[in-house]
Amino acid sequence: MKKASLLENLEYKTDKPAIKVMLESEFTKEIRILFRKEHLMKKHQTPYPIVIEVVDGEIDFGVNTEVLKLKKGDLVSLEGGVPHDLFAVSDSIVRLTLSKDDKLKRVQNVLN
Repeated sequence: MKKASLLENLEYKTDKPAIKVMLESEFTKEIRILFRKEHLMKKHQTPYPIVIEVVDGEIDFGVNTEVLKLKKGDLVSLEGGVPHDLFAVSDSIVRLTLSKDDKLKRVQNVLN
């Protein structure tokens, strides 16, 4: 058994979202992304399906030509290979569920 908190030890960055692996299971990686208002994760895609949960705040989740307004408590799933971006409307805490086969480095590269 493993335990983690999405709400403890929050360390925001001023210039870009802060990414931290909270825990890994046999089949997923649970990642916390801390956004300051107006932070952007540029358009990118993943080879595997993902789930995004807005733990706190509000983000604009861009998929193709559509923008979903996601707020605290909202979840969205996305298949692999679909381009998407995230823009923080307010300071936000986002949980990203990745496949165990996906690489954290790929997510970090989106911010560079």
